[in-house]
Amino acid sequence: MPRYAMKLEYDGAPFAGWQRQADHPSVQGAVERALAALEQGVPSIAAAGRTDAGVHATGQVAQCDMARDWDPFRLSEALNYHLKPAPVAVVACARVPDDWHARFSALERRYTYRVICRRAPLVHGRGQAWQIRHDLDIGAMRAGAAHLVGQHDFTTFRAALCQAKSPVKTLSEIKVEEVECANGRDIRFHLRARSFLHNQVRSIVGTLERVGVGAWAPDDVRRALVAADRAACGPVAPPDGLFLTGVGYPVDVFA
Repeated sequence: MPRYAMKLEYDGAPFAGWQRQADHPSVQGAVERALAALEQGVPSIAAAGRTDAGVHATGQVAQCDMARDWDPFRLSEALNYHLKPAPVAVVACARVPDDWHARFSALERRYTYRVICRRAPLVHGRGQAWQIRHDLDIGAMRAGAAHLVGQHDFTTFRAALCQAKSPVKTLSEIKVEEVECANGRDIRFHLRARSFLHNQVRSIVGTLERVGVGAWAPDDVRRALVAADRAACGPVAPPDGLFLTGVGYPVDVFA
């Protein structure tokens, strides 16, 4: 069966997450229904990361095995037709080797978390950013984030129900930047690692927000990390602002 890689974009708001669920809408379920409209008996698909309820993607990668030898462009066009009106789109598609795997072949995942600082209600981008009504000190947040780069035990920033075998992860990069915004401040946190723990990104952003507002000192982030205690973490940021923006592989399959 020919295997295809799909780069997916989706609004996570109406979904209970990536993973198929019996009683709730999921991104996986939406894509598999579209595939079933093209061929009967398409095997279950796999993705590079299982995003949580309300989390968005601009660069999720999934794989599917088809009975027919589809032209990748025609496959993406057909899927986008059958995905309507779900807020999911196949933005790229490519034929890949049979032993390629969306999850296990990945070398890194990249996430971006978006925060908008303003008092007025958020109109454009509502549901796709965490609106904070106070200002944030970017310099202080960068200083706090620096303590988290590298290999650490991230127990403090791990959900209690996380199923990962080990809390030790290597965070390759945390970049905090401000981008131009018409009304308010648009602050973005970019995180890169081979893999992440459940709720790790949202826990880190929620903690750095405490630093940005002045409730924590930057060095308090180091103390929280060393504590290896979930109770030492700051609040968990809401899912609205989180985007899976990319997945890295040894060879860019969509090039």
